[in-house]
Amino acid sequence: MSIINVIRSRRNIKAFKPDEVAESDLLSWLEAASYAPNHRLTEPWEMKLLGPDTRARLNHKTDFGHAPVVLAVLSKQGSSAIERDENVMASACFVQNFLLAAHEEGVGAYWASLGALPQNREILSVPEDYDVIGVFGIGYPEDVPAVKPRTPIVSKLTRLP
Repeated sequence: MSIINVIRSRRNIKAFKPDEVAESDLLSWLEAASYAPNHRLTEPWEMKLLGPDTRARLNHKTDFGHAPVVLAVLSKQGSSAIERDENVMASACFVQNFLLAAHEEGVGAYWASLGALPQNREILSVPEDYDVIGVFGIGYPEDVPAVKPRTPIVSKLTRLP
């Protein structure tokens, strides 16, 4: 599948089959994701693979669609406001690379922001100098939602002299 098709066909998945995701595949996608752009090669991302006890304590309303894998992605804040912004953006690029690599292999993900809540930061043992980029349910989709319409890109483009 071409990269354009991978990008256009990726969806946020809300329900998963019980089929396991091989850890070797997960590690391969994370390794590929690590080639995301990041200023001064800071590689600010950190991951936490969540077991059943941690998942239960997070108390997500659908248990991440019953995904077989739940992964939290963190970003080191850095020593200045600009470095923090750069690191969050780099970590978001890392996540997008991961999502695309997994999707190409037929695996989807659900991106939840609940990890940023103070009580969930504690459950996830997030250090004070890290941001939570997201908590992701990962697995083989039960179904794939239809594409939602997008705003034509030309309406978002401004040309400067």
